[in-house]
Amino acid sequence: MTNPPSSAPGSATSAAPEQAAEPKNGLDRFFEVTKRGSTISAEVRGGIVTFVTMAYIVILNPIILSTPDVEGTVLDGNAVAATTALTAGVMTLLFGIVTRLPFAFAAGLGINAFLAFSVVGSVTWPEAMALVMINGAVIVLLAATGLRKMIFDAVPVQLKLAITVGIGLFIAFIGFVNAGFVTATGNASPPVDLGIGGSVASVPTVLFVITLLLGGVLIALRVKGAILIALVGGTVLAAIANLIWPFGLDFGFAGGIMSLPDLSLIGAVDFGFDLGRVSVVALVMFVFTLIFSNFFDAMGTMTGLAKEAGLADEKGDFPRIKSALVVEGVGAIAGGATSSSSATVFVESGSGIGEGARTGLATSVTGILFLLAMFFTPLTSLVPGAVAAAALVLVGAMMLSQIKNIDFSDFRVLLPVFLTATVMPMTYSIANGIGAGFVSWIVVNALSGRAKTIHPLLWIVGAGFVLFFARGPIEAAFGVI
Repeated sequence: MTNPPSSAPGSATSAAPEQAAEPKNGLDRFFEVTKRGSTISAEVRGGIVTFVTMAYIVILNPIILSTPDVEGTVLDGNAVAATTALTAGVMTLLFGIVTRLPFAFAAGLGINAFLAFSVVGSVTWPEAMALVMINGAVIVLLAATGLRKMIFDAVPVQLKLAITVGIGLFIAFIGFVNAGFVTATGNASPPVDLGIGGSVASVPTVLFVITLLLGGVLIALRVKGAILIALVGGTVLAAIANLIWPFGLDFGFAGGIMSLPDLSLIGAVDFGFDLGRVSVVALVMFVFTLIFSNFFDAMGTMTGLAKEAGLADEKGDFPRIKSALVVEGVGAIAGGATSSSSATVFVESGSGIGEGARTGLATSVTGILFLLAMFFTPLTSLVPGAVAAAALVLVGAMMLSQIKNIDFSDFRVLLPVFLTATVMPMTYSIANGIGAGFVSWIVVNALSGRAKTIHPLLWIVGAGFVLFFARGPIEAAFGVI
């Protein structure tokens, strides 16, 4: 079994499972806490850290889904925030109990952006959420029949490791962008810059750097709770800095810290598509894109997180993988039914894993906190985004360590691994990175005398990714708006 980086705090995985001490109680036995070399305190701590690094989605998701649909209708922001927290809480709890894995769920950023910026220009929001539910049903079917696992097994181990590395870089890049350490210039060259005009001397970015370095020192010293300590310390520093140099933080909660959630969007789904406004081909292409993004983003994320937690074997398999893939599909159905977009496994779960989480107990803690967040929306923004971003960069650095297990002596391996790992952060999409790796692996190996080593399913998936990447011209050819 592959262990997580030795620098990861709380990663007590030195003893093999069969040598582990007897479980201390029923909770320990059910979640296999002691068996996986963890402790209940580490699981609770990891669950809290995961929630802290994911809580931003309750605020960000309503902003992304605020785009008017084809009829000019806009989803109510407060209602989206409430259903986002509800869906994340329910699905995270369900996943933790069913799979006992430390992966938390929330609205996937790639899919919600696709809905907002591509889909609702042709359909209404209720119709868009119906497409999300159809996507989820297809994924559940693929997982339940074992086809999703078969596709997973067809992927070479080098690509699975590359996915882990790529996700680490992707997480880190998200952190850099969220902190304002890296910004878009709006120019063709360079497209990005360091801070604003090459300067990172803004209060939020300085707080990010301090939190990052504090966390780095604590992790290097193998201090338990390093990431959580860094987050709390960064938040305290932010509160003090905001008093001296106000930069927009509000720790006063003048409007109160508690309110009843608005759940009016639950069930606001419409399967009666107006075919006079959108073609069947367009609907098929929308579902095709949703499935590919959902399918491979989730599989890639689970692979990376399982490797980071030391739960994956040499092939990349991890405990209860079939159940995990089925529940992940249910997350899409649940997200569509609540108009919060597809709920999927979040890469930010790596922050809790880096803090020592190894079981579904941590996931359950995260789920409960999301359910509470429905009532305490102001508290979800207590940790400044720049401070939370530092945790993402720390986790990305930890996940990068998996690169040591890849043999780069063969260029047939080097190029696909390189493309997988770099395309993810450069295009802000896990699915794009996986697709680039799959297609390049097939082409390079097939044309260099190793066609027989390529699994037949990988050929099929590769062809699917070619269609995925070429969907723009295909949609234009069929008149898709």
